[in-house]
Amino acid sequence: MRTPNVKRSEFHRHQPLRGQPTMATIANDFTINIATANGTGSQSANLILLQSLFEMGIPVSGKNMFPSNISGLPTWYIVRLSDLGYQAPGDRTHIQVLVNPATWDEDLEALETGSVVIWNSDAKKEMNREDVISYPVPMSSLARKINPKIAKLVTNIVYVGILAEMLGIDQVALESALSKQFKGKEKAIELNLTALGLGRDYFKDNLSKEDSYVVEEREQDTAKFFIDGNEATALGCHFGGVQMLAWYPITPSSGIAEAIIEYIPQIRTNDEGEATCAVIQAEDELAAAGMVIGAGWAGGRGITATSGPGISLMQEFIGLAYFAEVPSVFWDVNRVGPSTGLPTRTQQSDITMLYEGSHGDTQHIVLIPGTVEECFEFGWRAMDYSERFQTPVFGLSDLDLGMNRWACEGFTYPEENMDRGKVVRDRDVFEAFEEFGRYLDVDGDGIPYRTLPGSGMDPILYRGTGHNTKGVYSEKPHDYVALMSRLKRKINGARELLPAPLMREETECEVGIIYIGSMENTIQEIDDILEATGLKVSQCRIRALPASKQVAEFIRRHETTIVLEINRYGQLWGILRKELPNDLVTKVHSVAYSDGQPPRARVYSDLIMAKLEEVEQ
Repeated sequence: MRTPNVKRSEFHRHQPLRGQPTMATIANDFTINIATANGTGSQSANLILLQSLFEMGIPVSGKNMFPSNISGLPTWYIVRLSDLGYQAPGDRTHIQVLVNPATWDEDLEALETGSVVIWNSDAKKEMNREDVISYPVPMSSLARKINPKIAKLVTNIVYVGILAEMLGIDQVALESALSKQFKGKEKAIELNLTALGLGRDYFKDNLSKEDSYVVEEREQDTAKFFIDGNEATALGCHFGGVQMLAWYPITPSSGIAEAIIEYIPQIRTNDEGEATCAVIQAEDELAAAGMVIGAGWAGGRGITATSGPGISLMQEFIGLAYFAEVPSVFWDVNRVGPSTGLPTRTQQSDITMLYEGSHGDTQHIVLIPGTVEECFEFGWRAMDYSERFQTPVFGLSDLDLGMNRWACEGFTYPEENMDRGKVVRDRDVFEAFEEFGRYLDVDGDGIPYRTLPGSGMDPILYRGTGHNTKGVYSEKPHDYVALMSRLKRKINGARELLPAPLMREETECEVGIIYIGSMENTIQEIDDILEATGLKVSQCRIRALPASKQVAEFIRRHETTIVLEINRYGQLWGILRKELPNDLVTKVHSVAYSDGQPPRARVYSDLIMAKLEEVEQ
């Protein structure tokens, strides 16, 4: 990170160029949309742009809209600058970078009058908009000057240089970002630095600045850094003592497994250099789930990471883990369904599947992070909860939170000892039981005691069929009723021990909004839009299911409550309605919408306003 006293580069201009008349500037409050093709190296270029703005202290966020890993298909990268800290994509594109001919016409048509277009004049496409500010740049030709063989890759760095000169991005920040992106690769750094310079020089020598957009350096919190949710989750799993990872690759969750593997040599090896965390890439998702259950049965901490289609395939084993009461952790990075759906788009549509997963009467613990800090925290807490309650625990993230980079203030590392739950490890303790039954509720909390294989203390049997308190097979009605009642009591008992909802309440309890997960990064902009109409809006973010009683109390305090979620059918709304007291059911209304994109504040605030008007009628 740069220190605050670094001298601002000569490129950081606010004055008009080449004799242009003075114009009012728009600083740090606009959106850039970069249209390229997958597999062309654009991601590296876009991350350099994002990081350079971040190093100038500018509140900035980036959204990668990419195809299903097929080279050549369209991809967009949306950069939002906002001094107010807004992180949603924004209502419109202010600056459009056109590199991909395949989406050229569509991208141009979507622009509002007065938008800025930076376009590759070598693309053999026309600029047919006269109501926009046009900056033609021969990007491909400039790239070929450096290296014809990799011109396609270098083209992307050229447009970063154009943007840098046009907006006034500090050269020191750019070079720092470039070094971070290509750390240790001196030839790549030198090549890309040359490409940046070509872009800067071309704009300076051939174009006149006609737009109002600039960047202004802000005081930087040097403690902050960028990290994506998947990597944060992986670090949390490590600090939670994960001993076994079983996984099958699937977008967008693979980053969790890959980051767990990446950090093993650094933080999970013994004195002999041997790994203390086993990694198995299974033949499919069902096999991965079975391995995780095996680890839990043996007393180890096992996890798997997957997405909705993987959870679907794991359902049989999930039911086994619930009924046999085997600790196990499943991370679901939600993508768009049903079926294969849209693998590289984001959604909150797996809520019901996780909470009520598998056949029969089941109810599961679900942890729902909304920030990368919580991804880390819930990464280790999930394993504690799983062992404490002897049950599957699900982490529910999503593609937006999991795969995009977020500014992070750092992690709070767990100081308390691992919660291993009711595990009998000493024979003296075992023999002190007046009666020991694997599924006997001794303490009245629904959680039985367990022994581990190899301990010499029986029984170690876990049974996935009907059973009594001893773990003996039973089809007797009273045994089944008692078993299911205990399981319900056990999961309900977790409500007030799980992460509590986060609330931001107005004194006037007019409208309450309940939401989950990555909507956290859009909710304040939604709130501001609504309050600009005169509404007083309170917020309640649920961070775990089953939900705390605090959620019902929040609803009771407000005249009207909206459950806001990124799906079609209002799954969270449906869950709450089933569990709320009857007198509160009519006070809760659903606003559910999903188009695969990260939530835009204006879209959801308009839907909320429409719902409130409907309620008033």
